[in-house]
Amino acid sequence: MQLLSDPFVVMMALLAVLILGLAKGGFSGLGALATPVLALALAPTRAAALLLPVLLVQDVVSVWSFRKTWDRWIVARMLPGAAIGVGLAAWFAASVDESQVMLLLGSITLSFGLYRLWLGRGGRLIAASDSPGWIGTLFGIATGFTSQIAHAGGPPFQMWVTPRRLPHQIFVGTSSITFAAINWMKVPSFILLGSFDRQVLIASALLMPFAIVSTLVAVALIRRLDSMRFYSLIYALMILLGAKLVWDGLSA
Repeated sequence: MQLLSDPFVVMMALLAVLILGLAKGGFSGLGALATPVLALALAPTRAAALLLPVLLVQDVVSVWSFRKTWDRWIVARMLPGAAIGVGLAAWFAASVDESQVMLLLGSITLSFGLYRLWLGRGGRLIAASDSPGWIGTLFGIATGFTSQIAHAGGPPFQMWVTPRRLPHQIFVGTSSITFAAINWMKVPSFILLGSFDRQVLIASALLMPFAIVSTLVAVALIRRLDSMRFYSLIYALMILLGAKLVWDGLSA
């Protein structure tokens, strides 16, 4: 209970879990904001450890909700790369400058979101991209790497998958399956580093009911959106997320 005895920590933890719930429910990419938000109240490594069990529970809700709508080809291409990325980030954890990684990720995300919105300006239709599978594996490496560092794998995933213009529920289902697998890949390194101490696990358990509710609410919202509005919203969120990551990287 000690971790959640400070009202500010509780407020930031609830906000971070709400952000993750929205991300898991379909507002892909938002999840990259959760760890920086909670890091306002806790050390970044502790914040990431507290949120990982929450993510695992939210994954169950998200995967179940979209279990019939996902693209197996995309998942099969991205997961091998993601495993490599998670391993690299865990191996180089002591020497990785998190702020520089977030600055680079934010710059690319911001540029990509602006570019895609510019292409679709005035309601223009954007032709779907059909890049080869090995490109997806490379983006999988970036997704796994940034996910291991700060649960920030959403932007690299989006950069490869959003241009394919999947029906929005298939996009969300594909994201759910991919990140559920990646989050389990991250568990061994967190255990080996001793990140899951008693206080972290108790705090995570207390936050889980709110995590489940927030994910279910986001799922309901996503199912009411049409695909064109969904992708416009995703690109707008990428711009905001990219700007926030750039700011965090420059401020560190």
